[in-house]
Amino acid sequence: MKYKAKLTLALILFAFAARSQENKEQKMELTLISQVNQGNSYITFPTDIGNIEPLWFEGNVIPNFYLRKSKNARLMGVLTPQIIIRMYQEESYPVRTPSYMPQITVYYKLNDKNQFKSSSVFLRAAHHSNGQDGDLILEDGSFNHNSGDFSTNFLEAGLIKTNLNRRFNAYQFFKTSFEVHPNGFMQEELEGFYSQYRWHNAFSIFKLSSRNNQEDLKKSAFSIKGEITWMFGDFNQLDVFSAERLNLSLTFYYHPKFLEDIGLFVQYYHGTDYYNMYFDHRLDVLRFGFMTEKLRF
Repeated sequence: MKYKAKLTLALILFAFAARSQENKEQKMELTLISQVNQGNSYITFPTDIGNIEPLWFEGNVIPNFYLRKSKNARLMGVLTPQIIIRMYQEESYPVRTPSYMPQITVYYKLNDKNQFKSSSVFLRAAHHSNGQDGDLILEDGSFNHNSGDFSTNFLEAGLIKTNLNRRFNAYQFFKTSFEVHPNGFMQEELEGFYSQYRWHNAFSIFKLSSRNNQEDLKKSAFSIKGEITWMFGDFNQLDVFSAERLNLSLTFYYHPKFLEDIGLFVQYYHGTDYYNMYFDHRLDVLRFGFMTEKLRF
C-alpha cells in the first residue's frame, strides 16, 4: 500500500515537472515575436553575385529598445533607430546616402492560453530618409543617387501568427501586413515613382533553445525566412499585374558550434532596391555575410 502511494505521488510530481518544463521551453514571449518581425542586424561580405554595384559591405544595424511592464506583458512598444549603410568599391571607399529608418512599433498579444499557438497584432510608424538636400531629379531626367533628397513617412499594420512545429521542434512564424505612405507624409517629387502601398508577407522557421541549456547552445542550427511583397498604386506607369511590382527574399541562416552570438547567412533578393535613392533599381542578387543572433536557435 505504501509502495502504491509513493508511486502515485512520484507520478504526480513527474507530471507537474514535465508540465512546468514544457511551458518554460514552449512559451513564446512577445519580445521574441517582435525580434522576428523587426529583423536581425547583419553585415555582408564583398562577394555579392548579381547586378548590385560593387560593395565592400552592406551593414544593417537594428538596435531595439523595449517599453513594457514585464517580460510577460501582452502589450509592448519597441523603439528602433535602424540604419542601413553601403560602402562602395570606389576611390576613397565612399559610404553614400545611408538609409535612416527610425521607427516605433506597438505589439499586442491577442491570446496567451495555448502554449503552442499565439496571435499578435502590431502597428508601426516609421520614417525613411537619407539626410541629403540635393535635387531628387537631375537636369537629364535621371535620379540623383549621390546627393538627392529622399524622405518618406509610413504606417504599417499587421498580424503575426506563431505555431510550434513538433516535427522539427521549432517555431513557425507567419506575418502579413499592409504599409501605407500617405500623401503629404511623402516627398512630393517621389509621387509617381515610389510605391505608396505595399502588402508584406513573411514565413519563418526558428529552432529556439533556452539560454540556460548549455547542451543546446553547443549544437549547430539552421533557420530560414521567406518574404514576399506586392507593391500597389500608380508608379513607374506599371501595369496592375506587372512582375516588377513583386519583391522576393529568401534567407538561410547557419549558427556553427564555435560562434556564440553571430552566425553565417546567405540571402537571395529579387525586387526593388530598398536603399533610399536607389529605389529606381531592380536587384537580382545573391549575398553572404554575418548576422547577429538575438534569438537562440
